[in-house]
Amino acid sequence: MVSLSALWLPILLSAVVVFVASSILHMVLKYHNVEYRRLPDEDGVLAALGAAKPTPGFYMFPHAADPKECATPAMAEKFKRGPVGTMNINPDGPPAMGPALALWFGFCLLVSVFVAYLTSRTLAGGTPYLQVFRVAGCAGFMAYGLAHLSDGIWKQKPWSMVLKHSFDGLVYGLLTGGVFGWLWPV
Repeated sequence: MVSLSALWLPILLSAVVVFVASSILHMVLKYHNVEYRRLPDEDGVLAALGAAKPTPGFYMFPHAADPKECATPAMAEKFKRGPVGTMNINPDGPPAMGPALALWFGFCLLVSVFVAYLTSRTLAGGTPYLQVFRVAGCAGFMAYGLAHLSDGIWKQKPWSMVLKHSFDGLVYGLLTGGVFGWLWPV
């Protein structure tokens, strides 16, 4: 068993590598840009939402306060008439990228700590690179990639979007596994 303190460098470096890789995937390759579409009559929709003054949060429409309400004829008609969906409302103003990037890096560190914990409890010092890569890479993929599948199931995000984000998670997991395999203590 390897102590967690002996893994501070792979924890930190794998978080940095994933952070940089995610920046490349999102800002250089930009293959996620096609996932987001413009609303028809965007100005009219924005004016209507602005008049309603929704506070930041996650909304579902039509909204039923409890499952019994979904069975009422009025709610059935709302669902039938549409639109049906979910919507995330952010605070007004330009996106705050600084805090979001800091939180993303914190998440990358947290994933790396848990990858280190799992790997350190299952493998001894001196374990060959490929074995460390397999365990750490699998744990990294589970953290970065599998969570997106529930978005396709429960939030009806397009499967093309879900699969692209899961692919990103696979890349991040493989990079995490590579760093841990490379820097695994002897």
